[in-house]
Amino acid sequence: MVPRFAFVTLCAGGLLAVGAAHAPVDAQTAPPAEAEAAQLATDAYVYGYPLLTMEYTRRVMTNTAEPKGTHAPMGQFVRMRAYPDAKFRDVTAPNADTLYSTAWLDLGKEPYVLSLPDMGDRYFLMPMLDGWTNVFEVPGTRTTGNKAQAYAITGPGWKGTIPAGLKELKAPTNLVWVLGRTYCTGTAEDYKACHAVMDRYDLRPLSAYGKAYTPPPGTVDPAVDTKTAVREQVNKLDGAAYFGLLARLMKDNPPAAADGPMVAKLARLGVAPGQAFDAAKLAPAVAAAVAQAPKAGVERITRHFKDAGTLENGWTFTTKAGVYGTAYLQRAFITAIGLGANRPQDAVYPTSEVDADGKKYTGANRYVLHFGKGEAPPVNAFWSVTMYDAHYFFVNNPLNRYTVSPRNDLKYNPDGSLDLYIQHESPGAGKESNWLPAPRGEFVLMMRLYYPKATAPSILDGTWKVPPVRVVR
Repeated sequence: MVPRFAFVTLCAGGLLAVGAAHAPVDAQTAPPAEAEAAQLATDAYVYGYPLLTMEYTRRVMTNTAEPKGTHAPMGQFVRMRAYPDAKFRDVTAPNADTLYSTAWLDLGKEPYVLSLPDMGDRYFLMPMLDGWTNVFEVPGTRTTGNKAQAYAITGPGWKGTIPAGLKELKAPTNLVWVLGRTYCTGTAEDYKACHAVMDRYDLRPLSAYGKAYTPPPGTVDPAVDTKTAVREQVNKLDGAAYFGLLARLMKDNPPAAADGPMVAKLARLGVAPGQAFDAAKLAPAVAAAVAQAPKAGVERITRHFKDAGTLENGWTFTTKAGVYGTAYLQRAFITAIGLGANRPQDAVYPTSEVDADGKKYTGANRYVLHFGKGEAPPVNAFWSVTMYDAHYFFVNNPLNRYTVSPRNDLKYNPDGSLDLYIQHESPGAGKESNWLPAPRGEFVLMMRLYYPKATAPSILDGTWKVPPVRVVR
């Protein structure tokens, strides 16, 4: 078996070898000065942010003896049975279009086998995130079709024989998050049909493939904080704890080959994959930079908001998610605001906090979102508009409706155009199919375009524009 970190060592070694041809060795290894150390530490913080966030999320979501609610032990599926309601507060911006089937894998010991049934005509996708939040594979309707399929998910250092009938999916890291989504209309009848499909999603270690298998109970660690938000837990780590954990996690979650320059930067801070990090041994300038890195890093990530995507008619969205390459700041920002984001080919999420006049939405007004004839969101799967309050939670309303979409039997205007009514009071019985109920106070809108069309008109290339939301005067 090839050591997992052989390619990281070669990558970093190759980088240093190239540098040696142009500068003395001591120039490459000397402790950086104060300003350079601060820059290096902030860059390193941003780089590692997704990996630490994934690890803390894994700890929280798998800290249970058996699948229950939104938690399940390592290697087992959480199968969400219903959409959340307005009382739900576990995560912000909840989804009422697809039911989640999620699982965390540790591929360090052996691969896992994922078997999926024939989905009929039901839309689904099974994105797989590596430890750095890159979506490295997406079995699903768009990519692999809806027929029965089975995969062996293998870690970066694994070599072995894959049984016949399985396709190998090589994960870049040993930590993998399967974040499956299955379309469901939310009716009692469709819940039942969707559950029947989801219950046939099978996940097991390779050694149990083709055999009777009962997943073992999970281990509950009382030291894991399951009450504090993950982002808050990560953000409050001091520099020494942050980089110490980063070094440990990189042992089983190796940097990509393209990360060679960043691996060299980390080395200058005393951070190396799998090696103990000791802040007490750092030069004074480096120790000070490490101590300041969390504050500077979070500030840099937060400031990236204005550059992270597109602003259009009061809506903001990005088509730069899921696969990041060396765009470390974009990757960290998406981690901070939308961990688990899909590739844009699978979903785009325009979000709006202001109307066409640039004013914040409020239930004191009535609004219309107008789509001209043939100008509804161009998708191959489905689209919706979701209502959230100012804190990105669902809004209680008499219809128990949190989204509006074609599954609401929308009524089109005589000229073929479509109006969605966004307001607190009912627009009238004849228009309620097109009504998205709003709270009395401020609110936020989010549009979901699943499997957006790739050819014009398309949100992916900018040939389709999200229309503005206008106040009814």
